[in-house]
Amino acid sequence: MLRKLRIAAAVVCFTLVTLLFLDFTGTLHAWFGWLARIQFLPALLALNAGVVAALVVATLLFGRIYCSVVCPLGVMQDGISHAAGRRTKNRFRYSPAKRALRYTVLVLFTLSLAAGTGLIVGRLFALLAPYSAYGRIVQSLLAPLWGWGNNLLAYGAERLDSYAFYRTEIWVRSAATLAVAAATFAVIALLAWRGGRTWCNTVCPVGTVLGFLSRHALLRPVIDTEKCVGCNRCARNCKASCIDIEHHAIDYSRCVVCMDCIGTCHKNAITYRLRPRSAKPTEERREEPSVGISRRSFLSLTGLLAARTALHAQEKITDGGLAVIERKRIPRRAAPIVPAGAQGLRHLTQHCTGCQLCVAVCPNGVLRPSERLTTLMQPEMSYERGYCRPECTKCSEVCPAGAILPVTAAEKSSVQIGHAVWVRDNCVPLTDGVACGNCARHCPAGAITMVASDAADPDAPKIPAVNTERCIGCGACENLCPARPFSAIYVEGHERHRTL
Repeated sequence: MLRKLRIAAAVVCFTLVTLLFLDFTGTLHAWFGWLARIQFLPALLALNAGVVAALVVATLLFGRIYCSVVCPLGVMQDGISHAAGRRTKNRFRYSPAKRALRYTVLVLFTLSLAAGTGLIVGRLFALLAPYSAYGRIVQSLLAPLWGWGNNLLAYGAERLDSYAFYRTEIWVRSAATLAVAAATFAVIALLAWRGGRTWCNTVCPVGTVLGFLSRHALLRPVIDTEKCVGCNRCARNCKASCIDIEHHAIDYSRCVVCMDCIGTCHKNAITYRLRPRSAKPTEERREEPSVGISRRSFLSLTGLLAARTALHAQEKITDGGLAVIERKRIPRRAAPIVPAGAQGLRHLTQHCTGCQLCVAVCPNGVLRPSERLTTLMQPEMSYERGYCRPECTKCSEVCPAGAILPVTAAEKSSVQIGHAVWVRDNCVPLTDGVACGNCARHCPAGAITMVASDAADPDAPKIPAVNTERCIGCGACENLCPARPFSAIYVEGHERHRTL
């Protein structure tokens, strides 16, 4: 019964979290967005003390239920491992914990975050965050398939004069993100197919942290030595490889409380119950001397991370079917543009884990993953496909890590994330001799006016003049400029946002 309840809860959480990354309408976030906010690392970076405390208490009470129910990457591994198990039964065996590797990865991961994720090494280690890794996998590999399925339904609905579905644009936002997502999925899938929870118990920093706590869990699977006949069925079905049946011991730092051992024991020798008073916090006494970090060092590293966080608290290609339109190219910006709620580049890089949830819900195709090494996988804005509408606050509503803080539409309209820069050599009135004014007509802040290019000649072609004190950097001018391949007006990002 416990195993079935765990599987049911895991399937529900996994399905809903996956849909959060696939829902391009953004409607599901109003109901289930909290599932993203209860993920361990995003909650820690967002200083969500309530969520972190709840996860710690849950682990101390029940063991690593977070890993087996809440974490989507963990549930994905269980699914892959289950598929492999249908071909080969009783395929696991006990193996000693690789503590040196686990704690080394944790120390480097923690230090890299404490030093700042803006560093290249920090961004590389941030790729190990489980929730964010799963988000990149879904957004890069599964979302295009989801979009194609939606467009197929929309095509059929159109033939029936129905508007139940509408077409959505499918495009690869970042080649680097696609490559990282594919590589991550390949490695994790291979490890899960061959060894179950190998990734969780050797590489994942969140798994190591929760494993340290789960050693002291109040409730845990316990082997009754009087009933056990040493058949080894529990160990051969333990995807965490943590049951040493020879010594009737379980390594609780690696146990993910999946209940598979209870379900497979035909002698009812394993039960999930209160920890015996005589039991030690861990069952690793027989192995080689402990390698890694002490409890004091572990708590110091965790405190360092918490203190650091607190301190830094498909395009259209024709014009009406008449003429080919050359694709726009991204201009070279001295500083990347980040959303209004991010407060600036520094705050974003210190909190963002690159989960791609904001990219998934952006309705205007503005946000995309960065390919710069110092901000790898973090969102940045570009205006080739759309512009950041002042009334849209989707990204600030869904960010679970506090990298993009909540803002209202009124607050967003008064935040300057960048300013427009006019490029004379690209402007259509001067290059083609035709009147334009697109940038001025569509500027929501009224920051652009058309003035005569020659003050002495009132009939001279009119060109845009930008009032940088009013410009908010929304990119409407850049997006709607007819100049190709580079717009005659583009937005230069501000490393630190300011309120107008």
